[in-house]
Amino acid sequence: MDKPASTRQLKVAREIQRDLSEIIRSKGMAVYGGCMVTVSEVRISPDLSIAKVFVSIFPSDRAPQVMRILEDDKRALRGELGRKVASQLRIVPELDFYLDTTLDYAEHIEELLRK
Repeated sequence: MDKPASTRQLKVAREIQRDLSEIIRSKGMAVYGGCMVTVSEVRISPDLSIAKVFVSIFPSDRAPQVMRILEDDKRALRGELGRKVASQLRIVPELDFYLDTTLDYAEHIEELLRK
């Protein structure tokens, strides 16, 4: 079972979520094929070296293409993040992107309940 995140981990994760959201938003939807990309959650490892970044993508049917774009752009995103958090963190965590499917799941449940 995973150990609960420390206060430091939670603070760093929130800061990374805020900064990455801003970076992605500043690039504009055109970069992501006209899709809206939202950083819904960030979980960071205890040593602060790896950040799991969960993103919601709308429309969700184009998620695979957007996830590929994010993966291809990972180094540049990490570099921009590094410039933003340089004063707070010694090392900039590696970014691992994951698709957040909670909205799709909720929509599916709602659909089932309507039947």
